Amino acid sequence: MSDPTEPLDHLDLVPLAGSERPPAPGLQPAAAALPSDAPVQATLVIRRKNAVDLDQVAQGVPDAAAYLRDHGADPADVDLVASTLTGLGLTVLESDAATRRVRVEGPAPVVARVFGTELEAVTSEAPGSTAAAAAPRVEHRHRSGGLSVPRALDGVVTAVLGLDDRPQARAQFRIAHAEAVDTSFTPVELGELYAFPEGTDGTGQTVAIIELGGGFAQSDLDAYFGPLGVGSPAVRSASVDGATNQPGGDPSGADGEVLLDIEVVGALAPRADIVVYFAPNTDAGFVDAVTAAAHATPTPTALSISWGQSEDQWTAQARQAFDEALVDAAALGVTVTAASGDNGSTDGATDGRQHVDFPASSPHLLACGGTSLKATAGAISSETVWNNGAGRGATGGGISDTFAAPAWQTAAGVPGTGSGRGVPDVAGNADPATGYEVLVDGQRSVIGGTSAVAPLWAALAARLAQSLGAPVGLLGPKLYPVESSFRDITEGSNGAFSAGTGWDACTGLGSPDGTRLLAALSGSAAHSG
Repeated sequence: MSDPTEPLDHLDLVPLAGSERPPAPGLQPAAAALPSDAPVQATLVIRRKNAVDLDQVAQGVPDAAAYLRDHGADPADVDLVASTLTGLGLTVLESDAATRRVRVEGPAPVVARVFGTELEAVTSEAPGSTAAAAAPRVEHRHRSGGLSVPRALDGVVTAVLGLDDRPQARAQFRIAHAEAVDTSFTPVELGELYAFPEGTDGTGQTVAIIELGGGFAQSDLDAYFGPLGVGSPAVRSASVDGATNQPGGDPSGADGEVLLDIEVVGALAPRADIVVYFAPNTDAGFVDAVTAAAHATPTPTALSISWGQSEDQWTAQARQAFDEALVDAAALGVTVTAASGDNGSTDGATDGRQHVDFPASSPHLLACGGTSLKATAGAISSETVWNNGAGRGATGGGISDTFAAPAWQTAAGVPGTGSGRGVPDVAGNADPATGYEVLVDGQRSVIGGTSAVAPLWAALAARLAQSLGAPVGLLGPKLYPVESSFRDITEGSNGAFSAGTGWDACTGLGSPDGTRLLAALSGSAAHSG
């Protein structure tokens, strides 16, 4: 049998900037080697035809078609990538200039040679949900070091994702032990406590949710929403890169994340259409899911992300590709909300340094931190930073090492950010001890974590958009000038950072007062008009 890589022996390759990846933690060879005929898929991201004016993006673009035409990929670049890789023995699965992506597939040895790397089957430690818990081991395809691309594609291709399919992110949720629950709330009750605007229910809006595992059954949704008295929302699933809605029957696993997200959005915006995007838990899958959701028809009003990982655990190319997808989402008017993490100011790292979670650290979305909330007689009696102590969960937050502080943070005089993006922007109830009552795989439980805050804010964005008659888009630039509309959280810390008056790196601007926010945004819209 001939060597399938033989025609590639003299391939001229150049390094791909930002593709360097360290070995996976706890790396060990898998029981069986990677077969030579194993198919490997990859997502290639292509440069923009024209640079984007980020100030314009913050305001949303008036003509989506023109934006995608001008700031997508040049069709000639797409054709060059497709023809070059086809000539080298790869198969083009799909290509799209608007989203700047080309998906390819080929035998492992051919793919490895084309991109200048080695691929092997290994086991390693998956991203853990807590710093204290032992991370489970997973089997996956692995590479380390940098990648290369054929010289003809130098500068054209900005990222090659998915060759290494190690788990890229962890779900940011925590299940409360029954004895630890102080009090709990339905999402409907939290919407009332947070004064979500009356007369709104998400009618006419679409909320997208990203999931990197697990699934849901309609029977769970029917059983959950019936007693709430809000009706059963319209929920459908969408497949990305071959992943599908697959309930695992484990309430403490990924199903917990999926049902939490759906039930929070569905209870707080019951008349919105909910689309759940299931994707592989890889860098390619995550980026492709966000891209697919942001470019869907109809364009979602909000997009909720409850998965993430410390920003230094991403390759630079993957972070850039993801952030560029968020730029497009903002330009198209999508409000993206993301959990800031559940492991305090270190984000679960053990190197003695502070870390923020990505994608929450991107300036092109709304980063959501966590509080511990108590209520009496239907009103909030206290709200502090969520921090249950070492290894037991605390809101993520801090200063990005990767992204500069956006103009709307520096203009607001956000303290301590220096040149880095401050995380989070906003907050909401996240303490499992004061958590959300949910139904997962037929079992009722209480779940917390900043995972719950991202869908809460996504639902609020849908209801604000419904009342305003237009999407609210990238919320950061609109919220910082009206910080007096928030419930300021001034007590508690997440480790290295403490709450105080105004913005802080624990709870951002604070938790929502939806009615006051609507009034503030209505005033801003009237003024700008």
